[in-house]
Amino acid sequence: MPTYKLTYFPVAALGEPIRFLFNYGGVEFEDNRFDRDDWPKLKQEMPFGQVPVLEIDGKKYPQSVAISRYLAKKFGVLGKDDLEALQVDATVDTIHDLRAKMAASHYETKEDIKADKRKVAEELVPYYLERLDAQVKNNGGHFVGGALTWADLTFVALLDYLNFMWGSDLIEKYENLKQLKEKVINLPAIKSWIEKRPKTEC
Repeated sequence: MPTYKLTYFPVAALGEPIRFLFNYGGVEFEDNRFDRDDWPKLKQEMPFGQVPVLEIDGKKYPQSVAISRYLAKKFGVLGKDDLEALQVDATVDTIHDLRAKMAASHYETKEDIKADKRKVAEELVPYYLERLDAQVKNNGGHFVGGALTWADLTFVALLDYLNFMWGSDLIEKYENLKQLKEKVINLPAIKSWIEKRPKTEC
């Protein structure tokens, strides 16, 4: 059995989909949440100066989506066939596009530019959410194929982070996404993880 070590900031954010997948798969991993003061030194040790990074038997692998896809394949939530896997990949990319629209305004430090970026996001975010909500409705309560995939796990794992950046409950008006969240957080392995994970702001 390989050994796994996930290195990330002491928050949920982009590390959480990976943590959800490990817990769903019932595989132990080292959840290495480093002190932010140590980041300048640690950054030099990361393949592209970014985290999350997953170490498998001591070898470092970057990129959160690539790591998640690797684990999804191991744990059987990639999609039932290649076409479903394509749909799942597209959904995950869309979820990260949504995140990027929010992050652009949230992390902007110049107030005038921040306001402009927020205005753009306020048009685009409902556009994305309406379509994601309809996708769940049209696919039997999941994003793809009427069954759990890593797209479902990714979306729910990122929700706290998305809500934090947005400043409110994103899915309050989207009944299908709310039901999807309930399904995922009530999976026994995910429920157990949520109960025991460190409490963080995002």
